[in-house]
Amino acid sequence: MNEKALIAACLQEDRKAQQALYDHFAPTMLGVCKRYVKAPQDAEDVLIEAFFKVFTNLHQFKGDGSFEGWIRRIVINESLMFLRRNHHLLNHVEVETAAGLRITPSVHEELAAGEILRLLDQLPMGYRTVFNLYVLEGYKHREIAELMGISINTSKSQLILAKKRLREMLGVGEGERERGREGERGRLGEEV
Repeated sequence: MNEKALIAACLQEDRKAQQALYDHFAPTMLGVCKRYVKAPQDAEDVLIEAFFKVFTNLHQFKGDGSFEGWIRRIVINESLMFLRRNHHLLNHVEVETAAGLRITPSVHEELAAGEILRLLDQLPMGYRTVFNLYVLEGYKHREIAELMGISINTSKSQLILAKKRLREMLGVGEGERERGREGERGRLGEEV
């Protein structure tokens, strides 16, 4: 059954189609939940709540884009709602506190996806959430601020601090960053 037929069957409350849809998307979406919600049982609860919303609001999907993207947005929003309800998003630092913590763009680009996900579990909730939304999901700071109920500056500072903490966890020190800059200068033939 193709995606369009599966959605149509789900709209008719066909339980087998709903199960097929869940079985198809749940593993990927559980991975999304786990990037935001650390405890596996909480991530599973968030997933169930998100799929409840998917099925009750399926009539709102108009087909103007990726169905998986539509589900992903619901899962992310549900994850953020869980974090808000449990007050995990209250710990944040304004950008003034993070002043001077410049991170080279290559830090997160050089990490393998598996390393990032493993290290993200060790970050404080606010850092991890902003990093996920900005780096992995592609949200802008304005959107993150709206989703999380924080200021744009807080979103920026959380990202800076998350990258700094990741760099520390990887053991990337000032000397290594300087060597990286030297290599960039050599490749570009100019000062960076």
